Amino acid sequence: MTTTKTTETVETDAGTARITWHRAKNADFVLAVSHGAGGGIEARDLQALAAELPQHGVTVALVEQPWRVAGKKVAPAPRTLDVGWRGIWPALAKKKLPVISGGRSAGARVACRTAQELGAAAVLALSFPLHPPGRPEKSRAEELLGAGVPTLVVQGGNDPFGKPEEFPEGTYDLTGIPYGDHSFGIPKRAELGQDEAVGLITQAVIEWIKRLREC
Repeated sequence: MTTTKTTETVETDAGTARITWHRAKNADFVLAVSHGAGGGIEARDLQALAAELPQHGVTVALVEQPWRVAGKKVAPAPRTLDVGWRGIWPALAKKKLPVISGGRSAGARVACRTAQELGAAAVLALSFPLHPPGRPEKSRAEELLGAGVPTLVVQGGNDPFGKPEEFPEGTYDLTGIPYGDHSFGIPKRAELGQDEAVGLITQAVIEWIKRLREC
């Protein structure tokens, strides 16, 4: 399959957002993923998904929230992030394909909070920040459990925002990436290499989407 890459700006009530499309030929899903509060769409997991999934019939839309497009260094409040995500949704859904709502870290929280409202087919939560580092009592599990659609969580084994074993039981799927931190970085002395870890992420998403197709 061939991939076509284009960029689109979208006006939202939170400002101008930007979508970088990695289009698959004969796609049957759109995977829309946004970045976290401390980085952009250059994150290794997002770039890997954009490179790999179009070969499997999934168009990937990497979404930059308005605050990021404006060059700001600090993300706004969750409510404003939700406003931006709602604003880009019509552009994501215009091809009349099922849209998987996703993101990493803060972007994963946005996807969970808005999934049912926007009619998402599913949610992909990368590095879901279950709690602030060292503050497990400040759980955000309610957001994840409330997504209301098929959900895949991909979590680093050493993520200070929540290790896989800390996650509560639920109807979602959970894939752990051994040794991975919040950005899925792998220590140099680990038995798993960085490229292998990224491969585990993409393979988990590919297999999960295959199961979605069968539903």
